[in-house]
Amino acid sequence: MKKKYQNGFFIFGLAVLVIMITQLDVNQVLTGLRRAGYWFPAVIALWFFLYIFNASAWYIIINSSNENNDKDSASKDNMAANDTDTAHKDNGKVPFWWLYKITVSGFALNYATPGGLMGGEPYRIMSLSPIIGTKRASSSVILYAMTHIFSHFWFWLLSIILYVLTQRVNMFMGIMLSAVGAFCLLAIWFFIKGYKKGITVRCMNILRHFPMIRHKMQGIFERHKEQLSAIDMQIAALHNQNRRTFVSAVLLELACRVASALEIYFILLVIIPDASYINSILTLAFTSLFANMLFFMPLQLGGREGGFLMSANGLAMTANAGIFVALLVRIRELIWTAIGLLLIKFDKK
Repeated sequence: MKKKYQNGFFIFGLAVLVIMITQLDVNQVLTGLRRAGYWFPAVIALWFFLYIFNASAWYIIINSSNENNDKDSASKDNMAANDTDTAHKDNGKVPFWWLYKITVSGFALNYATPGGLMGGEPYRIMSLSPIIGTKRASSSVILYAMTHIFSHFWFWLLSIILYVLTQRVNMFMGIMLSAVGAFCLLAIWFFIKGYKKGITVRCMNILRHFPMIRHKMQGIFERHKEQLSAIDMQIAALHNQNRRTFVSAVLLELACRVASALEIYFILLVIIPDASYINSILTLAFTSLFANMLFFMPLQLGGREGGFLMSANGLAMTANAGIFVALLVRIRELIWTAIGLLLIKFDKK
């Protein structure tokens, strides 16, 4: 990636991070950290391992793409020799720990960017393109983003089943769980269709019907229709030819969702010695669902806090417990966002 783009991502993310930090109450933060004790460093360390899940899912997607490309190159040597975008990059190997760095930095930019994926995904594509080419970098990033989102819907759907099996369900919760479950099933169906036939052109066609952005999306679609179609073909080919890769990536992301509930479990142990890991999973599911409904907010400000308070009430926990968990999770997010932004400044060496 060119230095000016790298610096642009870094400066933008840093500016948003500073604004986020200024919104915190210093006394409240210090009190929360003192109360958490050694559990808070455990939470910080936990995310080092959770990001390994994310990087591994993306890593196997890229490697599978390399295998497919090698097979195509073997049967189409003449075409590959004339491909100016990827001819010299087809055999490019992506080091895992460098990809881990890009993964952490990409999530940091997503946290800091209104609209979520508008920050981290361009950074990932621009970082990966010099190694494997722009088209393959774009398709692998889009496919990983799809897998990441796809795993969320499975996590929410499985959490509904877990809630029904472990909690008392009243009329209101029954209606809400049914609505969320129907939405998750619809989204899963949409993503499965997208995996089989590609999703970029389909999404652009949907966006072209939104009143506020109709004309802009129309122009983008017309200018990049061929590139979007090529990316869709690569996504569909990867899914159809490498089902094991697809399933492995989804399971890694889903395992990451379940394991990340340890963060809430560790924090709850500070104030509730008999805290339940099942309740921690349900808290995470409810909070992440509520926060993702407010995806346009930087760092999902307000969404996570509101989600923690609502889930605490729904799981018969005190409001203070919800506030305490929300505070420490917010501090952890800021720390890992800072780490991710600093990693932008480290090159491949």
